Amino acid sequence: MTDRLTIVRPGVASPRIEPGEAVLSFEELRRAIRRGSLLARVGRYREGRLLVHRLESVGRPLPAALILRLLSRGSVVIEDAIGRRRVLPAAQLVRWGAQLACEPFQVSRLLARVGRDVEALGSSPATAVPPLDLARPPLYLRTDLSFGVRAGGSVGHIAGVVNTLDAFTGPPIFLTTDAIATLRRDIEVHAIEPAEAFWNFRELPTFVLNDAVVAGVAAHVGSRSLSFVYQRYSLNSYAGIVAARRFRVPLILEYNGSEIWMSRHWGRPLKYEALSRRIEQLNLTLPDVIVVVSRAMGDEVIGRGADPAAVLVNPNGVDPDAFNADVDASGVRQQYALGDATVVGFIGTFGPWHGAEVLARAFVDLHRRAGSAARVRLLMIGDGASLPQVRRILSDGGALEATVFTGLVPQQDGPAHLAACDILASPHVPNPDGSPFFGSPTKLFEYMAMGRAIVASNLDQIGDVLEHGRTAWMVPPGDATALADGLERLVDDPDLRMTLGAAAREQVLARYTWRQHTRRTIDRLRERVETSGAVPR
Repeated sequence: MTDRLTIVRPGVASPRIEPGEAVLSFEELRRAIRRGSLLARVGRYREGRLLVHRLESVGRPLPAALILRLLSRGSVVIEDAIGRRRVLPAAQLVRWGAQLACEPFQVSRLLARVGRDVEALGSSPATAVPPLDLARPPLYLRTDLSFGVRAGGSVGHIAGVVNTLDAFTGPPIFLTTDAIATLRRDIEVHAIEPAEAFWNFRELPTFVLNDAVVAGVAAHVGSRSLSFVYQRYSLNSYAGIVAARRFRVPLILEYNGSEIWMSRHWGRPLKYEALSRRIEQLNLTLPDVIVVVSRAMGDEVIGRGADPAAVLVNPNGVDPDAFNADVDASGVRQQYALGDATVVGFIGTFGPWHGAEVLARAFVDLHRRAGSAARVRLLMIGDGASLPQVRRILSDGGALEATVFTGLVPQQDGPAHLAACDILASPHVPNPDGSPFFGSPTKLFEYMAMGRAIVASNLDQIGDVLEHGRTAWMVPPGDATALADGLERLVDDPDLRMTLGAAAREQVLARYTWRQHTRRTIDRLRERVETSGAVPR
């Protein structure tokens, strides 16, 4: 008899397996359900445990809890990454089941209420706000319903801005649906607890979350005066607009692309797209400053009605103290047995825009070339949707044994992994519909700060930031052969690698640190307030 079954939510690190414990990831659980093999485990375990990132963000995990109840003879608990536990008695599961049964009949009412909220926000008259007082704390809202995200561009951007805000303002207040490990320890952080309502329905929790965010602002900010509200826009969120109006302060919106477009082209179309479009449009017309990371995105939001004076094109950045050429990589090179090989590196979440498959094809080509196979290794840092395809390409091409896959690496461990590389690749590909590439890859600026040679796609902002032959070796996007040629050129020329890396580091220090990024945002806010005397709210 096995003592405990642990199911691990996506994004949560696998626990150390104790004697008498069975551990299943969500993917392994899905496979077991498809095979029908779970029936043989009914009542086998003394305890069922669902391991989550944070108890505050657990929502209503009814399917996983019911499976654990079926397979366990004893208690069922939720436990988070710091060991806090919540027991789920049978009565709780019954209550969740009753809620789930009733909620389909309440969807139309929810959507109608959200529609009325959006209409009211869009039609209410503007009022003047008091003069901008940057000595007061700003409020930063992170409202994504994604949990356990330990690395990636969003983590870097959030920490980069929050950690540098108080160089220009009072101490920031950070309200978030999830923890960001790389925030400074002295930042005031408060957790937003998503409601259980509609948790098991697609998209609906993003509408409901607005109420939880507004309640969190009231609870944690209270009667304090703010300098402004800063929100990183997320699907169906209008809580930043509500908060800014409540405190009668300006609103800065960070807009990283249309959630509607991304759902259509990189996922699946939204079920409530019309309402989502109204909310997205509201967020492009009401903020006092809209921060976008590329010219393509700036053109998009202005074309959709944003005030050109409110739009700030502000590329992503880097913390040059964390990412630098002197980071010790000896432990990483030893861990992965890289020896004295020339290492080509890539870091990312393996999204459809990253071009990791192009890099895999290029490395297969490079690996086949005379003299390269024995002295070049590929270090793939991260995890994500396209990783299985990348593995297949490398395996079919005979280059898998020359490749190291690290899996997901926490953000704070990224610099040491990048330092283990001699050449860093940014093989981004164009958008599938032919529209301009609107990204500003954080990896690009991290690569530059590391002082390593870069091979990159000559694609929109990437081509604007990097200069061929001076700060990087640029290649046509999506061209695996050209990418292999660029990699080979740098493999064969250590002096060129050193020259390119040093110039890239110098460039990033001059223009692309997070402190400079945040300063540009605050400067634009000042301009907006000074131009109008007081920003309408």
